[in-house]
Amino acid sequence: MMYLFLLVPLLGNAYVLWHIYRILPLPGWLSATICTLLFCTFLCLIAFYAIDAAERLPMQHATALYEVGTSALIVLLYLAMVFLVLDAGRLLRIVPASFLQDSWRGTLFVALLIGGIFLYGNLHYRNKHRQALALTTGKELKRPLRIVLMSDLHLGFHNRRAELARWVDMVNAERPDAILIAGDIIDVSVRPLLEEGSAEEFRRLTAPVYACLGNHEYYATEPRAEQFYADAGIRLLRDEFVYLGSNLCIVGRDDRTNLRRKPLDRIMREVNRERYIILLDHQPYNLEQAENCDVDFQFSGHTHHGQVWPISWITDRLYECAFGMHQRGSTRYYVTSGIGIWGGKFRIGTRSEYVVATIGA
Repeated sequence: MMYLFLLVPLLGNAYVLWHIYRILPLPGWLSATICTLLFCTFLCLIAFYAIDAAERLPMQHATALYEVGTSALIVLLYLAMVFLVLDAGRLLRIVPASFLQDSWRGTLFVALLIGGIFLYGNLHYRNKHRQALALTTGKELKRPLRIVLMSDLHLGFHNRRAELARWVDMVNAERPDAILIAGDIIDVSVRPLLEEGSAEEFRRLTAPVYACLGNHEYYATEPRAEQFYADAGIRLLRDEFVYLGSNLCIVGRDDRTNLRRKPLDRIMREVNRERYIILLDHQPYNLEQAENCDVDFQFSGHTHHGQVWPISWITDRLYECAFGMHQRGSTRYYVTSGIGIWGGKFRIGTRSEYVVATIGA
């Protein structure tokens, strides 16, 4: 399976680099040099994991490998799509063959198109969407509650402390009663968060913070992730629940990466069902479990809604709900595309968001 995972992008690289070599109106040696350099950007991601750069290299070198490698992977996808469309156009005699060989026109067209797409994708990622959510209930509440919900911060080598500080300011401006995070606070390593003192930013949050683990906390070594949560003042819920005030119950599941996590029905045995129950479960699988356990609202992340189109089409088919609101019986769900991102900082056809939920009668 691992070999197949590597084979697909390698074949994609060969296809894209062959087209780039042909389309560039430059001497052969110079075109070959450019193609070699482009291939090296893709190898950066393999090198990052192969040499354990997250722990072994100086921060600036590990960051460069990660950002260049993950960005190159997404750019490769779009270059492959562009050349596939151009090849189809050539076969249909819509695009002249000369446009794809030794062509300044072809080179400028591809460069400007790709540059424009990824400039938009980066700006769109930086613009965080505020998703308002009204949750009504027949259960007794002393007053309406305002909850900020987030997932998939992916803090680490690309989302650094300065970016986290901006998010903290956005959340504090909402004046929430509580802040809930559905996992993947950490990306691939706790090290960047420790070296930058990111825990101090979380401690600036003006409301209590509750969170569950995501799969990336396991990739980042779960005990170190758990310690970071404690240092950051985040109440970690691992197959347990906590009452907030007299009317709200927050249930947090361990991530399904842990094959020994408790079944939801076992966690819910001692929960007071008269309270409004919010379930945090990072990965939105088996949604019927929350319905069967009388959960009022489940909040999940993990999917990123594919992060970039057309991968969003794939996630839509993999999950019962890959993004947005959903309902089963009396249980409501929201699967967020996440405020942060894995890898290259591009959102194309999806969005980075945080959710502001008001719970009332």
